[in-house]
Amino acid sequence: MDVKVPYVDIARQHSPLKQELLEAVARVIDHGNFILGPEVIEFESHFADLCGVRHAVGVNSGTDALVLALKVLGVGPGDEVITVPNSFVATVSAVKIVGATPVLVDVRDDLNMDPAMIEAALTPRTKVILPVHLTGRSCDMDAVLRIAEAHRLRVVEDCAQAVLAEHRGRRVGSLGTIGCFSLHPLKTLNACGDGGILTTSDPELAERLRVERNIGLKTREDCVAFAGNSRLDTMQAAMLLVKLRHLETWTQKRRRNAHYYQEQLRDIPGLMLPLERDGERCVYHTFVIQAERRDELKTHLESRGIGTSIHYPIPIHLQTAGQSLGHPAGAFPVAERQARRILSLPIYPELATAQLDHVVTAIRDFYRKGARQ
Repeated sequence: MDVKVPYVDIARQHSPLKQELLEAVARVIDHGNFILGPEVIEFESHFADLCGVRHAVGVNSGTDALVLALKVLGVGPGDEVITVPNSFVATVSAVKIVGATPVLVDVRDDLNMDPAMIEAALTPRTKVILPVHLTGRSCDMDAVLRIAEAHRLRVVEDCAQAVLAEHRGRRVGSLGTIGCFSLHPLKTLNACGDGGILTTSDPELAERLRVERNIGLKTREDCVAFAGNSRLDTMQAAMLLVKLRHLETWTQKRRRNAHYYQEQLRDIPGLMLPLERDGERCVYHTFVIQAERRDELKTHLESRGIGTSIHYPIPIHLQTAGQSLGHPAGAFPVAERQARRILSLPIYPELATAQLDHVVTAIRDFYRKGARQ
């Protein structure tokens, strides 16, 4: 049998939900409250409970979530924000958009911020530490928070890939001052279009976020700040409420698929697998292996009908826009080495056993062939 394994298969997720999603959209059409309607309020309430925080504020994208988080914390020109070079570009873009300076630090073998690098990067201008929970696993938040507390800094969590991920029994998005989530179609909790949401337990910050996302309006008649339009659409919230009921099941299936890969591939020399540490609950937005001859392996898998991706092939400081940050090649050796080795395997919940077996067999065949050469 000719088994195909696309890297993502969004249609396969939506097929069994199609009727529920259409009914959710129909309810919004019927009541006509398209902007900040009741479904937005309901979704925010459920999401806050999900993360273990008091407030959640829906916005139009994960990028705007980051921008608004920095903005309400007073980050602007002259300030510095410590973050990492191996995230999606939106992390650094948000810092630049508010006029602040991104200060990059290297990462650990788990692809997340190395807290040991933070102290040396601090200056009197440092205002926020911005860790990224990359691939759906939590950064070492104990260490990050200790440093932040010692230096009276705020922590903004980039949780774009990490809905339901946990650090020592606490959900990401509840650990720092503000959590920022993406609801992009490729995320584990995904809108049918763009979307994002912020989390916080600070009522004052939550209120300021609601104003900032809504053109600065405290009421329809009173604009209290000049701001943009970053609202989460009511239709997206309605569909997200449908998907929210399935999120834990989807997450468990992602974890099941990850554990299968870990069990079946753990004995291959030269292949580094993502393994959870004590106190972690990874949601495996991506299942990222690290391999020598990565590009050859990717080509081999494609020849077997297996889709893969690379998250991300060029660190931010080496991209065209990132060159203005002033970091030459070699500035962040761990992140740069990983960028040459990382490869994301299919991990979505709908993968069939035959598809998982096909991926494992293809990888083992590649390394078996290499051993004979």
